[in-house]
Amino acid sequence: MKKIPLLLVLFLIAGNVIAQKKSYTDSIEKYLEKYAKEHEVVKGKDKDLFRFFPVNESYRVKARFEKVYNFGWFDMETSGKQKQTYRIYGILHFTLHDTALKLYVYQSQQLMNTKEYGKYLFAPFTDKTCGTETYENGRYLDLTTDEVTGDSYTIDFNKAYNPYCAYISNVFNCPIPPKENDLPVAVRSGEMKFAKAH
Repeated sequence: MKKIPLLLVLFLIAGNVIAQKKSYTDSIEKYLEKYAKEHEVVKGKDKDLFRFFPVNESYRVKARFEKVYNFGWFDMETSGKQKQTYRIYGILHFTLHDTALKLYVYQSQQLMNTKEYGKYLFAPFTDKTCGTETYENGRYLDLTTDEVTGDSYTIDFNKAYNPYCAYISNVFNCPIPPKENDLPVAVRSGEMKFAKAH
């Protein structure tokens, strides 16, 4: 059997890695394009004012999921006068740029009783970019109870998005990320500050 030169093997491996990276970048760019196109609050030409950090796969991180049992319901502060009732569903433990972090995952009392959003969970967070590069009141990540059935979950900060209050103030009651979800790092990934004053 003819031996394949080592240099060719390395070239093929490198080519495969580049192709996978390009495929991931393309899929996230399509995801963000769809997100902007189908946005329910931002309409018409204002859709051109969405801004996102360049897709960066280093912000797609494996996390250890810790389920939290029997945590009581509490009222989460919002951008409006009406608070919303949540409970801690679990905690994501992960490392980002050599910093050990954790992100609390919440379940809405109101949504869990609906057919459409019954499995919905979310992780609102703030980080060092808030108020400068990103919306001052933080961003959100979505997940479902089906996605955290085991002890691991892949967090993709490239999918971090702004609450509706980032576009229109004094209309929505957007949950404000609790202090425990203030990440002491800059997360330069996902949606940036909207390019139009609200």
